[in-house]
Amino acid sequence: MSQAKATILVTGGAGYIGSHAVLALKRAGYEVVVLDNLVYGHRELVEDVIKVELIVGDVSDRSILDQLFSTREIAAVMHFAAYIAVGESVTEPGKYYRNNVNGTLTLLEAMVAAEVKKLVFSSTCAIYGMPKQVPMTEEHPQDPMSPYAASKWMVERMLGDFEQAYDLKSVAFRYFNASGANPEGLLGEDHNPETHLIPLVLLTALGKRESISIFGSDYPTPDGTCIRDYIHVSDLADAHVLGLEYLLKGGTREVFNLGNGNGFSVKQVIETARAVTGREIKAVERDRRAGDPPVLIGSSDKVRQTLGWHPQYPDLNDIISHAWQWHQKRHG
Repeated sequence: MSQAKATILVTGGAGYIGSHAVLALKRAGYEVVVLDNLVYGHRELVEDVIKVELIVGDVSDRSILDQLFSTREIAAVMHFAAYIAVGESVTEPGKYYRNNVNGTLTLLEAMVAAEVKKLVFSSTCAIYGMPKQVPMTEEHPQDPMSPYAASKWMVERMLGDFEQAYDLKSVAFRYFNASGANPEGLLGEDHNPETHLIPLVLLTALGKRESISIFGSDYPTPDGTCIRDYIHVSDLADAHVLGLEYLLKGGTREVFNLGNGNGFSVKQVIETARAVTGREIKAVERDRRAGDPPVLIGSSDKVRQTLGWHPQYPDLNDIISHAWQWHQKRHG
């Protein structure tokens, strides 16, 4: 089987980041099978827009996994199937450990049984906790502050153990703030409920929300609001294809930060959205949220040097413009 035609199983491929990765894989010449339970995913993005096979099922269902691996020549897995709402993970930790940890364990055991030994894992910068230095490198101490972050941290630990025991090779990408949308308007961000700043700002611009909240304007930053590292979702997807190809060529286990390496404040995001949309966006200043660090910026030097990754859309204006195009189509 030639590498260009390898079949890749993408779990959670009907979600926001997963669907962009599926599109990137298809355009790179791979065969793709998506496994998604559609709790948060969107069937039409996989079947009608990207046009690849969708299996509706859960990574916790070993029988579905065994059938998938036995009936297809799957070369590697990209694993996005996780719950991601930090606040909900605090109030419903069991949901996060059951899906994110136990679901991944079931997947890993099925992979080992089928002798599929390559995995690209969707991790998070949240495993670092409060930044001790900025920008944060992969060597930054890990101190997850929520069940969501802890669930991703546990999976990274499992990946190390599975490499030692079964020679399962993995690349884990620790994302900073995934944002934007496919530049052609094919795919975008559509969570329910929505918790991310850029879509919330754009929903306010569309009149779907009355205002956008600024949680704290007295931080030790240039304009007093929190600074975050926003990375375009298409750049994120491209990195996953590079990570996959690194593994297919015999690469060993690695972890990489994925971020722009620079940050934008909450006020900068709102101002840029006003400029892009040409609309008034009402912002309301509120008290700080507990546990929000003033600045979160990641160093992406390692992924640039090791995988040759270069973001195509590092500019906040591009990120918001692409997201605006999608939101107008989806919600306008």
